[in-house]
Amino acid sequence: METKSLAFSKVYFLGIGGIGMSALARYFLSEGKMVHGYDRIESSLTIDLVREGCVIDYVDALSSIPEAFLTNKDVLIVYTPAIKADNLILTYFQENDFLVLKRAEILGLITQTAKSLCVAGTHGKSTTSSMLAHILSKTDKKITAFLGAIATNFNSNLVLQNDPEFMVVEADEFDRSFLKLSPYCAIITSADPDHLDIYGSKESFLDGFRQFASKVDAAGLLVIKEGIDLPSDARKITYALFSSTADYSIDKLYFENDVAFCDVRVKNEKWLHVELGLAGIHNAENALACIALLTELGISYQCIADGLKSFLGLKRRFETIYQSENLVFLDDYAHHPTEIDALISSLKMRYPMKKITGVFQPHLFSRTKDFAHEFALSLAALDEVILLPIYPARELPIDGVTSDWLLSLMDHSNKKRMSIEELFERVKKFETGIFVTIGAGDIDRLVLPIKELLIKKLP
Repeated sequence: METKSLAFSKVYFLGIGGIGMSALARYFLSEGKMVHGYDRIESSLTIDLVREGCVIDYVDALSSIPEAFLTNKDVLIVYTPAIKADNLILTYFQENDFLVLKRAEILGLITQTAKSLCVAGTHGKSTTSSMLAHILSKTDKKITAFLGAIATNFNSNLVLQNDPEFMVVEADEFDRSFLKLSPYCAIITSADPDHLDIYGSKESFLDGFRQFASKVDAAGLLVIKEGIDLPSDARKITYALFSSTADYSIDKLYFENDVAFCDVRVKNEKWLHVELGLAGIHNAENALACIALLTELGISYQCIADGLKSFLGLKRRFETIYQSENLVFLDDYAHHPTEIDALISSLKMRYPMKKITGVFQPHLFSRTKDFAHEFALSLAALDEVILLPIYPARELPIDGVTSDWLLSLMDHSNKKRMSIEELFERVKKFETGIFVTIGAGDIDRLVLPIKELLIKKLP
């Protein structure tokens, strides 16, 4: 259902290759719009968008703007905060009276067309929202979903069904984007401070989550991890692993033949031997959040259990890339100390007798500076630590903040900062154990070359 304020036939995206922007581009394509866009570099996402019908340029020049977009009639401009203020294309649109809106503003308008189920949190929101969408897609409830990663079950970050009752939305706290949403129900998985370059302080960051919790519809529901204290007019339901006081809890988590199972306490009822499609402590917690919300919405045990069992996860979330008899190669998006803690704990639970080698690419100079000691402590839990140079994203370097500096803070006997070339040489010598690439920058571009090097090691 199209809102009146989005009644444009042409939409131009600045930063179209971003995961959230690409979902919106796909949405407008499905509405029959002419979709063009700009991004700095070509990626697998932009290649897919072009195949689906978008036109994308990679040069920041006025000559890149299609003729149909040179006048401000019947044109909507959408941009991401990652686009720099001096971008020539953005400047042209702003100075010539086009309607220019941030991604979050557009998403906020779209999500008013159905009951929004919003998943927020510093960690776990992509997996939880994708899991929620997958389970609901297997019921008689119609949904649309805007996801912050490529969900394997959908092979997309967008789920579209006609006249949806629910709209599943990953609620991103970056740039306070989630405050543009109107949640009917919400899940808050965590509120560990992050993005301090945007918020300025930990207290300001937490205040953003307070504002988000206060936006949840009073007739709806707030499902929140036990221990997070946020005021809301909505009814609150708590969840936590191994808790006797939360409304929903996983009391036991275990493996049988490399398959994860759990026993769940649903208020005063017990669900025994529930199969999880994904391994990992953090994924069990994400599943519990979905169990809580869906049960409260009246979804049956059988639908929830079947959905959890068949959920295949996300690209770059505890993703097994290659596996042989002696070694396993995984890739994960973790870029905050708490996420790294959960990743390593999950790897040790699943592979208790294997050595774990981790390759971490720090993301942002500011985040590295703000959480340097926490990163050093988290990464020290690996058996071997390899650090790549910091991925700057939208930032300029900060004097003294480097991967070598971070490495110096780490109490570890087997640590090294490597270049890409040195990393590939290390991969060629890797014989046995767990090898995991970690980070939110462009480390994903190394995954295929690493996989190919490991495959060549086969006899």
